[in-house]
Amino acid sequence: MENKIIDKISVVMPVYNAERFLREAIDSVLDQSFENFELIVIDDCSTDSSYDILCEYQRIDSRVRVYKNEENKGVSYTRNFGISKAESDYVAFLDSDDMWRKDKLSQQISLLEKYSDTDICFTACSFVDTDSIESNFIFHVPNEVSYKRLLKQNVISCSSVLVKKEWLKKYPMAHDNMHEDFAVWLSILKDGGKARGINEPLLIYRIDRNSKSGNKFKSMAMTYRVYKFMGLNFFSRLYYMVFYTVSGIKKHSSI
Repeated sequence: MENKIIDKISVVMPVYNAERFLREAIDSVLDQSFENFELIVIDDCSTDSSYDILCEYQRIDSRVRVYKNEENKGVSYTRNFGISKAESDYVAFLDSDDMWRKDKLSQQISLLEKYSDTDICFTACSFVDTDSIESNFIFHVPNEVSYKRLLKQNVISCSSVLVKKEWLKKYPMAHDNMHEDFAVWLSILKDGGKARGINEPLLIYRIDRNSKSGNKFKSMAMTYRVYKFMGLNFFSRLYYMVFYTVSGIKKHSSI
């Protein structure tokens, strides 16, 4: 497959105690129809067998590059470290419990070939739970999303993103006590970047009710911190929190 803009993708995957789902996540990358990628996996001092699994994959596939933090650093630091090791001008993220459809990268590359001004490409997603039971619900996404639209609801799932690396260097992820990826997408769009979506569930997102995004009250507090981080005044934060809450209730009641 020849591409005018993209000939290689850097995939960044942070890992922490992910042995249960790690193989499925990695296999979904290695099985991509677009094959010219590097998979940069960073173990954040796991206490289970995650690092051993990663080393196994590194031995059998030269596209897998494994690193390990000297101490537990959190997801923001770990993603940023992976970005610093990326050789491509385009970076994709995948969390260690999520999965991709086989043509995820190829479809995103096709969109970027058609719309070369795209800075962030994201996709719709389907859902499974921690027992791998699939939901019939699909989270649909718009063809384009603006800064103000994104403030109302984060429609950009981190594990679905393909983004220009230059933006990630300008706006690195920070503060694990908020939705660090949401803050990055908002920063890029506020700075004039353009985000386009593919309304097909190319991401399979795993719902973990105990995760920071799965706990609804914790997630609300983290979203509020994003609005504060972005410099919104108190009344603007409350205004957008109303939209966030309503859209979140609709989404999670459907999953």
